[in-house]
Parts: sequence; structure tokens; C-alpha cells
Amino acid sequence: MAMMGSTAAVLLALVVVASPLLLAASQPVGAPPAAPATNNSRLEKAYVALQALKKAITDDPKNLTKNWCGPDVCSYYGVYCATAPDDPCARTVASVDLNHGDLAGTLPEELGLLSDLAVFHLNSNRFCGALPDALRSLHLLHEIDVSNNQLTGNFPSQFLCLPNVQYVDIRFNNFCGEVPAAIFEKKIDALFINNNNFEFTLPANFSSSTASVIVLANLPRVGGCLPSSIGDMAGTLNELILLNSGISSCIPPEIGKLDKLTVLDLSSNGIVGKLPDTIGNMHALEQLNVANNMLAGEIPESICALPNLKNFTYSHNFFCGEPHRCLEVPHIDDRQNCIAGRPDQRPGEQCIEFLHRPPAQCAAHGQSSPPPMY
Repeated sequence: MAMMGSTAAVLLALVVVASPLLLAASQPVGAPPAAPATNNSRLEKAYVALQALKKAITDDPKNLTKNWCGPDVCSYYGVYCATAPDDPCARTVASVDLNHGDLAGTLPEELGLLSDLAVFHLNSNRFCGALPDALRSLHLLHEIDVSNNQLTGNFPSQFLCLPNVQYVDIRFNNFCGEVPAAIFEKKIDALFINNNNFEFTLPANFSSSTASVIVLANLPRVGGCLPSSIGDMAGTLNELILLNSGISSCIPPEIGKLDKLTVLDLSSNGIVGKLPDTIGNMHALEQLNVANNMLAGEIPESICALPNLKNFTYSHNFFCGEPHRCLEVPHIDDRQNCIAGRPDQRPGEQCIEFLHRPPAQCAAHGQSSPPPMY
């Protein structure tokens, strides 16, 4: 009798587990997707949103959305459900991750129905057009990554309305126009906006950002100056990458306050003046790149003495001297400067002409009369 009871229990469990599969199997071939269940309004809305997204996808070469049929959205590829944050008895869509899907299409406004979405990852696809305005209603969104697509339009101002967003990655798209200064007031942990077509001046409140990582690289129409208030970012900033961003100023000595910074890349800009020796206070620094600027003078020994410095690139400037200690850094690049006795330096006439020009006048908000680029 005990064995019979056990067998009955197993059979009952199989029926419970198999019921959804039997229900799905009972749908006629070619029939439209079944209507979503009515016992969870969150998943009903998610069904509408995800079906709208599927309809807006014009090419799915990897068949990622092949199983996006029927009301069980939690079983859809790339869709992850969790307990609703405000209702322990309800399930909801918490994440959509279709990274590296090579999907083509547009993003519909119905995505705003995913009201509990915390993670939205669509990087490395071929989505085009603008981000839907309805994204501003995703108040629980923590991460958005739409990098490496073909998205267009102005900077998505929807992000300014998201109270919980921490990770914003829109790099390698075709966004244009100004980046609102208000984005640097947001409590964001990581901001990647590089490799777009933005055109703006680095705002005065840039140093108000609490991000640990800021990447504004390959935005040659940005411009502006590094503010002397940059030291105010010391509490949180770990990586600052501003390469090829049209920055035209001196490096303020206050940058030395960034004692948590591990990566600093200011290469391929119009930076003038000398390399401040206060960088020698940045004891966490591992990578420093100031190549392709108009810096001059001698490399401060305090920089090369940094305990964690592994890579120091200062090629294509007009430095005239470097301490021997710099040659002990694991990887340095000092080419195309004016350093006597070092290989692959600038022609002497370039160095003489540069040295006879009036030195750059560095002030709190920039510089005057920089030397020409070569």
C-alpha cells in the first residue's frame, strides 16, 4: 500500500508538471500565440511587450525568438523572471538579455510595459532607430546596455527619469547632439557613451559624477577643459577614459587627488602644459596614457615611482627629459618626443621650433596660446 501511495504521488506530480506542455501541444499547428493567462497582470503586460518586440524584429539569424510563443514568457529565450519586488506571490519579468544575437529591427514603445525590468541587455545586435520614449517608465531599471547597434537620435533623455539606473552603456551607435549635463548629476556607477556622434562641451558639473567608470572616448567634437574640481571625484572614480575627445586644456594638479583611479587615458587630445607631479599621489594607478598631445617639460619622477604603474604611454608629445626610473616601468612608450639619447624621437628642428614658442598659459579653466600640433 505504501508503494502504491508513492506511485500515485509520482503520477500526480507528472500530471501537474506536464499540464502546461499538454496545453501547449493541444494548440493547432500554425495557430496564433495563445492569449496570456489572466491571473498575473504583470506577465500579461510582459506578453504584450515581448510579442511587440518579436514583431519589430526583422531578422533573427540565430532564431533566438523562435520559442517566443504562448503566454509562458518566463520560458522565452533571454527572458528571466523573478519574484515581484512588491508582491512575494507574483512572478514578473526581471531581465531581458539578447546580447550578441545579431538581431535586426527596431525597439517598440510597448517595452515600457515591462515595469519591473531591472536588466535590459541588447548589445551587439543591429537594432536601429531611436530608443522608445516609454523606457522612462522603467523605474526599477538598474542596467541598460544597447551598445554596438545602429541606434540613432539624440542622447536618450529617458535615462534622466530612471531613479535606479546604475549602468548605462550606449557606445558604438549613431547617437548625436548634446549630452545633457544632468547625466553627470545622476548616481550612476558606470557611463559608456563613447564612439557616437555627440557634440558638446565638457560641462562644469562633470566632476559632480559619482561614477566609478566614465568612458567618453572617440568623441572628437566634445571639447572643453578638464576642470580643477576633478579632484572631487576621488571618492568613487576608478577609470577615466577621455581619449580622442577634443579636450583642450592643461591637466590640473588637482587630478592627483584621484587616489582610487586605476586607469587614466587622456591620449589624442589637445592637452598642453606640463604633466603635473601630483599624479605621483595616485597610488592605485596602473595605466596612464597621455600620448598624442602637446605636453612638454620633463616627466616627473614621482609618476614613474608609482607602485602599481604597469603601462605608461607618453609618446608623440614634446617632453625633453625622463628620469631613468621611468625605464623601469614594465611597459613605457616614449617615442616621438624630444628626449636626448632615446630612439625614435622627433626631428631636432621640430623640437627647437616648439621650445621657442611661448609656453602655454594654464589657468583654472583652460589655457591660452597652445603650440601647434605636428
